[in-house]
Amino acid sequence: MTQQCEVAWFSALCDDDYEFLGVPDSRLQSSWEHCRNIVLQAEKGGFDNILLPSGYQLGLDTTAFAAAVATQVRRIKLLWATRIGEDWPPQLARRIATLDRILGPNAAGTSGRLNVNIISSDMPGEALPGKARYARATEVMKIVRTLLNGESLDHEGEFYKLKLDPPRISTISGSCPAFYFGGLSEDARECAAEGCDVYLMWPDTMDKVRETIADMKTRAARFGRELKFGYRVHVVVRDTEEEARAAADRLLSKLDDEIGRAIREKSLDAKNVGVQRQAELRSAAGGDGFVEDNLWTGIGRARSGCGAAIVGNPDQVLAKLRAYQAEGIEAFILSGYPHAAEADLFSRHVLPHLQHGPLEG
Repeated sequence: MTQQCEVAWFSALCDDDYEFLGVPDSRLQSSWEHCRNIVLQAEKGGFDNILLPSGYQLGLDTTAFAAAVATQVRRIKLLWATRIGEDWPPQLARRIATLDRILGPNAAGTSGRLNVNIISSDMPGEALPGKARYARATEVMKIVRTLLNGESLDHEGEFYKLKLDPPRISTISGSCPAFYFGGLSEDARECAAEGCDVYLMWPDTMDKVRETIADMKTRAARFGRELKFGYRVHVVVRDTEEEARAAADRLLSKLDDEIGRAIREKSLDAKNVGVQRQAELRSAAGGDGFVEDNLWTGIGRARSGCGAAIVGNPDQVLAKLRAYQAEGIEAFILSGYPHAAEADLFSRHVLPHLQHGPLEG
């Protein structure tokens, strides 16, 4: 029996949509209309979920966007990203419950359609050491989970000392939505093992994916927990491999290397371990940018974070996704440039051949 996976797309709220990487395009700038249309395209195409990213200096406010777009979709889940430094945990719990209610129930009426991408990040002007940032994120996940599970809170931690009843507004399910979380450093891995539900990885070689999953399973077990695993990657799919490679090359055809470097360094997380690993992948790739079969690192020349793409014909892309599934990946967060057009291509060429549905439990 083919394993089911959750397949999500990405809405470019953080000024990250291009026809040619590194070349600003006013038609593709983050706006309510443009980013809403990506979400609607993803729902129309049959995707299960959509990531709404968050950036301090870039694009749209994720919370305001999520609340507005929640009223315009009927089936798709929203993976709402939140930066821990921006919130007071009790307010965060109430905000999650409110967004969950606005979005509405799943098809079975058993739970809501909101999940939360927890980002441990500094506020602009703040510079907590990594260990402290991740310790704070762990505390926040524990606090919010307790409150949204309808339990009274008596928390005495390093960052928060709180004694509270749960918010009056609960989620549709009466429990906390799943926390999606990523990070490669030692502190990030411990935070994920203790606090999240779905551990997200950026693109990497298959041996590293296997190694990371094994490590995270061991870490979670120390806390008496089990994790699910997700994979965030771009995709370029065309009828033939030659056409896909040509589309990838076209994407970079107008990129100035200095502009690409400036884009990479603009992000507040530009120096973290995960971003450094993406740079290592680019360095290890051959002259054509491929670091292993169908995994192309060229896209990372003009973006911080997720910096590689699965490139190939429909059968090759499908085979690559199934290979990740065989290693234990249960959720994919995909994207491509331009996002609406590539969502349509993936939904026609690949999605019908995947057994997929919302990640449960």
